[in-house]
Amino acid sequence: MGINYYEKSKVFKLDSNNTSYIIAIVDEEQFIGHVYFGKRIVDSNLNYLLRTNEPPFVPTVNGRDRISFMDSFSFEYPGNGLGDFRESAISVETEKGSQCTSLTYLSHKIYQEKFTLKGLPATFGKEECSTLEITCIDKQLHLEVVLLYSTFENLDVITRSVRVKNLGESSIFINKVLSACVDFDGIDYDLITLHGSWARERIIQRRKVGYGKYITSSNRGASSHQDHPFMALLDSDATEDTGNVYGFSFVYSGNFMALAEGGQFNTTRIEMGINPACFKWKLEKDEEFVAPEVVMVYSDKGLGKMSRTFHDLYRNHLIRGKYKDLKRPILINNWEATYFDFDTEKLLNIAREASKLGIEMLVMDDGWFGTRSSDNCALGDWVVNEEKIKGGLKYLVDEVNKMGMKFGIWFEPEMISPDSDLYRKHPDWAIKVPEREGSLSRNQYVLDISRQEIRNHIMDKMREVLRSANIEYVKWDMNRPLSDLGSVNLPADRQGELSHKYVLGVYEMMEQLTKEFPDLLLENCSGGGGRFDPGMLYYSPQIWCSDDTDAVERLKIQQGTALVYPLSTMGAHVSDCPNHTVGRTTPFGTRGYVALAGTFGYELDVTKISQADRDIIPKQVELYHKYNDLVRTGDYYRINNYLDNGAFDCWQVVSKDKKETLITFIQVLAKPNYHSTRIKVKGLNESKMYKNLETGEVYSGGALMYAGINITGIHGDFTGKLLHFKEHQE
Repeated sequence: MGINYYEKSKVFKLDSNNTSYIIAIVDEEQFIGHVYFGKRIVDSNLNYLLRTNEPPFVPTVNGRDRISFMDSFSFEYPGNGLGDFRESAISVETEKGSQCTSLTYLSHKIYQEKFTLKGLPATFGKEECSTLEITCIDKQLHLEVVLLYSTFENLDVITRSVRVKNLGESSIFINKVLSACVDFDGIDYDLITLHGSWARERIIQRRKVGYGKYITSSNRGASSHQDHPFMALLDSDATEDTGNVYGFSFVYSGNFMALAEGGQFNTTRIEMGINPACFKWKLEKDEEFVAPEVVMVYSDKGLGKMSRTFHDLYRNHLIRGKYKDLKRPILINNWEATYFDFDTEKLLNIAREASKLGIEMLVMDDGWFGTRSSDNCALGDWVVNEEKIKGGLKYLVDEVNKMGMKFGIWFEPEMISPDSDLYRKHPDWAIKVPEREGSLSRNQYVLDISRQEIRNHIMDKMREVLRSANIEYVKWDMNRPLSDLGSVNLPADRQGELSHKYVLGVYEMMEQLTKEFPDLLLENCSGGGGRFDPGMLYYSPQIWCSDDTDAVERLKIQQGTALVYPLSTMGAHVSDCPNHTVGRTTPFGTRGYVALAGTFGYELDVTKISQADRDIIPKQVELYHKYNDLVRTGDYYRINNYLDNGAFDCWQVVSKDKKETLITFIQVLAKPNYHSTRIKVKGLNESKMYKNLETGEVYSGGALMYAGINITGIHGDFTGKLLHFKEHQE
């Protein structure tokens, strides 16, 4: 078992593939201390690292300096208001207004299998996992806090969560409950976070850790375009392939906070969990709150190994359902082809041409329901508009199926337009503060998904549509953030629960959808990549990566996304040019190379593109079927990126058995009077020989990795090339 308790030293030791995580119970007061997190070690007792034999000593030895001890001790899960002036992990408020919390050890249990979280997405595993539950108590508050840890013994992964239970007679309010805290010795670290906005999500930012606090967070009701529920702490000299890296990823789709705090004694505290801003959760006697999961990944070989560990974990232990390990159908979405201007015949014309070219699914995007002729009306009226969809939805779907294609459809279930039959009937169903005029975004409000009757109504409408025809794919969109937080369904002292209850409601609906329609391919979307997070991946195996489909912009978006998420999760399409977002024109072939590093599909009117571009589609379809098994399941390596070198981007996928590799090279900007670019590939077996299947040339893995290979035959901006190698037997 990957978790052991050593009674004599009062130490918990969690071991996974190459990682050890050590916790110790200290002193008669039963403080729980964080001892070590890093490279796997054989020792079980490293309690000297807690420095309790140094001033200010533990309070039982030196009671006069209790606060000095509290403010320097490495707490595993720090309380609030009693001397540790660093960021707390939990803060509760009593009916009398006190906000002091102090947790001490009470008991523990260790068992095989991964812990589960009621109502929340979480990673899963059985015999390959062990779980530790440490029960803590605040005796004055009669508050029980259970710290949950699971190890994935064949991966460098430890996951964490927290359960909080009120054992007292009086109600209490949780003002903050984070899911993980880790104290690191030293301050000479770098920090990586992901940032952006609509159409430029998840751009990598690396900065130095210093004294004080650095926070990345969302209070938008979703994980957001602007920030991302991920943080990595790494050695200041760590690279793609060397150095210690500690990655933290939050399995949650709502408001979050990730924090790095450099302390006065040259320590660094990392915390992650639900954003405490506008959060307040009431616990009556015997009620329990469950916090979402944090995934912690340790790498001793740089960022690349961290990414590959996250990829393996999320592919195998988070994504579920029919398409978990299946190649996804190549789809064509009509959004950029038609926007709202379509009808049955226009869609069938696109489908006819697409089916001839090898495209496998038609997706009907926004505009098929109610009076929806623009984005100003009809959200919530999920009834087919048969003036546009002449003959009805079943007729359209059947005709598409006759062409040998699958059919998919777009919903935005969480939203409501003021100009809709649903809003006119139920204006109180929208989230807004009763005494204020509601704030619009895209001329729409957000439905109060915290309410069961609203969830039931939405699900009934979706079921009716999905059961009316052979629909095999749903794109679930969310196009605006939450604001004006108010619910007529919640009393005044529970209004602070709305944002979290909203997310729980969305999870409940997605769980129902995937259980009732198990063959459905669900793709999440939020105005593009505004809710691209592990919580969503628990319900949908892929997420629309960004509304920006420009091949050059997608290089940095997909690079940042792949820092945490496997390529199989990234919705990526070939779109029209000039690109609808940035106006750039790139070669059709290059657009295909970039989209191959994702789920692959098309976002254009195939009946209107040039014949030359149309002729490329069958070749791209062939490339997808040739390479997707490798791209979907292989190990991902970043070789170089144009944000650093100013000229080209290059990445690689290697099969698990190291017998095959695909290298994608994109020349963003050509340079005059230069030799060919030389790259050094990664992840191969240095003693094996590999054949370039395009040229027939044979090289050793060592030559390809250490000497490199020249990229030739590329001319001009925005051009690309694929290199495919397989192990060669003489």
